[in-house]
Parts: sequence; C-alpha cells; structure tokens
Amino acid sequence: MSIKKKVIRRERIKRGIRKHVEGTADRPRLSVFRSNKAIYAQLIDDAKGVTIAAASSLELDKNAKLNVETSKSVGKKVAEKAVASGVKSAVFDRNGYLYHGNVKALADGAREGGLKF
Repeated sequence: MSIKKKVIRRERIKRGIRKHVEGTADRPRLSVFRSNKAIYAQLIDDAKGVTIAAASSLELDKNAKLNVETSKSVGKKVAEKAVASGVKSAVFDRNGYLYHGNVKALADGAREGGLKF
C-alpha cells in the first residue's frame, strides 16, 4: 500500500471516529498523534475549542526513541496535568490509528495516571 493511500485511509477512519467522539468541559477528548519519532497527546474541549492539557515524548526527553515505555510515560504525564486542572474523565480519540502498541500504551498510562475513559 502506498504512503498516499495509507494517509487517505487513516483520514477516512479519523472522520468516522470524530462523528461519534466529542469532548466537553466535563469529559474532554484525549486526542493522540503518533509520528515516526514522537507521540503527542492532548485533552481538548471541543465546545470551546480549547486545549486543556498536552504532553509529548519530546517534552520528556528529546532523544528518546518512540517505544511502549515512552508512550506510557506520556500518558501518565497528560493524566497528571489533567488531574491538576480538575479533569477526572475523558473520551479517547485514537485519531485513526489502530488501538495497539504505542496508542494502547498511552491509553494505559493515562488510566494509571488517574483518567477514566
């Protein structure tokens, strides 16, 4: 499968997910973006269009490789920031990626950090 087809496929899946997943002030959307070098997570209030908390693997260590342990620590970090801002539950948005590997590790880390979804 070519790169262009992969990107188009992920965008189509992402649109399907976003039809059903919406973040509010009480339950913001935990959105995940994964690149080849880093993973990013942010809590978004879609009603206001505001990012409540964000964390990335670059924030933890600039030279860290993207692996399951790094993803788990990013999940814990974003959960820690969310709990500090008063958010206890969220809606998980995998952003078109498979719920496997780094995306699953980030979700598990966020659960360990205190977020419920």
